Formats: sequence, C-alpha cells, structure tokens
Amino acid sequence: MLWRVRTTLADRPGALAELAAACGAAGVNILGLHVFPGVDRVTDELVLQTPEDCELADLADLVERAGGTRVSVLPCTEAALADQPTRYVLAARSILTDPAVFPDVVAQLFDAEADPVGPDAASLTEGMDLEIGDVLVQVRRTAPFTAAEHARGTALAELVTDVLAAAAQRSAPDPDSPTSEAPTFEVGEDAVHATVGGAVVGSASWTLADDDAWALELEVQPAWRRRGIASRLLLETTRAARAAGVGEVVVRTAADNPAVLPLVMGSGLRGRIRMGTDDLTVRIPVRQLTDA
Repeated sequence: MLWRVRTTLADRPGALAELAAACGAAGVNILGLHVFPGVDRVTDELVLQTPEDCELADLADLVERAGGTRVSVLPCTEAALADQPTRYVLAARSILTDPAVFPDVVAQLFDAEADPVGPDAASLTEGMDLEIGDVLVQVRRTAPFTAAEHARGTALAELVTDVLAAAAQRSAPDPDSPTSEAPTFEVGEDAVHATVGGAVVGSASWTLADDDAWALELEVQPAWRRRGIASRLLLETTRAARAAGVGEVVVRTAADNPAVLPLVMGSGLRGRIRMGTDDLTVRIPVRQLTDA
C-alpha cells in the first residue's frame, strides 16, 4: 500500500532520522521524500510503502509518535514518485499550451481541488488564492500549503497572466488598417473593456477607495492611444459608478503625466485636481452626469 504523508518536524539535527527509524521499525519503507524548508520548522512530504494491514490511523499515529505534527495521510499511486521538477515543467508546458486548464493543472500539481463539491468539500480547510488578471483561482485541500508552494503557485499564475497578455497584444488589430473596426465598450462588474474584433485594446478597472469613491486604473494599448478610447472608458466608468450609488471616481497618476487633462476634458467631465510632489489626483463627481 502506498501513502503520501505530509508532516511538520522541528528543524534540528536528527529529527528526520528519528522519523526514518520509526518507519523502519514498523516495516514501513520510505520511497520518496520532498522537503519544504521553513524558519524553525520543516515540512516533509514522504511517499511510504506499508504492509497491507496498515491503516491510515496507524500511519498517522506512527508519524506523530516520531515527532511529527500537522500530519496529513492520503493513499496514493506510483505517480506520487514522479520527479518534482519534472512535474512542474510539464505543468508549465500544459498551461502555456492552453491557459484555460490552469485551475485543474494547479489542483493536480498540489494534490488539491479547484472547485470542491460534495460531502468531503467541508474538510478541505486549507486554501491557496492565485490571481490571473482580474480572476481569482482558489485551490483547497486538507494539508496546509507551505511558503514554497505559495511561491510556486504564484509563479505559475504570473506565467498565465503574461501568456494571456501577450496573446491579447498579438491579436489586437492595427488601428490604421482600412478594415479596422471601431471599438466597442463592454461594462462588467469591476471593469470596462474596449474591444476591437474580439481583442481588448483598452480597459478601466476599479476598486473601492473609500465608502463613496472608486479608485480607477486605466490602460490603453500604445497603438490605440490618442483616439478617444481612454476618455470613453472614463465616461463609462463614471456611469457605472453612478448606477452603483458611488459618488466619485478617483484617478491617480504621476505629477508630470501630460495625458490627464486631455483625458478628463475629452470625456466631457469635470474633475477636482490636486497636485502633489510626485503624483496628481483627479476626483470626478459622478452626480454631474445626465441621463443623455
């Protein structure tokens, strides 16, 4: 019988040797070992082969008596013996080929669930949140995630973000092409996107700055700037803010950014400008909007 065991040991000489000795005395063979270092504690993941009559509770008790804490024991197959660096390289290759498989690939990589359902879902108390642009992907399992696993998950999420951004950049049409379409503007729950031929050429996203204001981040692809897209994104954002009952939209940028005033004026809005040493803040009341 093969088991994947994860446990935390004190970071001191001989701690792992004590666990290995206990396994040997019980007839348990250590087939694989992966170490996640910490400051004063170390998380070890082992693949153990036990006699057929060994139960999950027996194995957990053995590890705890050998000094292990936060013990997690799960049955596994020979796939658990695969080389860890190779698994991550193959996972990255899968994600590069099809970024949409990211949740499933990461869940499999960390022995977790991307969208837990069913009666066992409540037992998956440990979660890891990974951001891909505006999308939050969460995987859950019973064993805590180590700092190393968080770092690896974040790196994979950043890889997907970069791949999607590069794909969007490549697929954006040439604005000077005779066949180029006019941008369309799509308003979502927390962003407005300007798209041409299905490609995003500009976006404005917001977060709640305080009880009555949205903090706005606005970006337009270089080839599509100076075409009124940023001003339209700002206008659509203020309309969304008014519909949500928010009083102001706040834009912050560098003090020497020459595009701010044309941006606000091009939208037909009026804003209160405050100049700081390094930054410039424009607060735009949304109640000034008309229904036209």
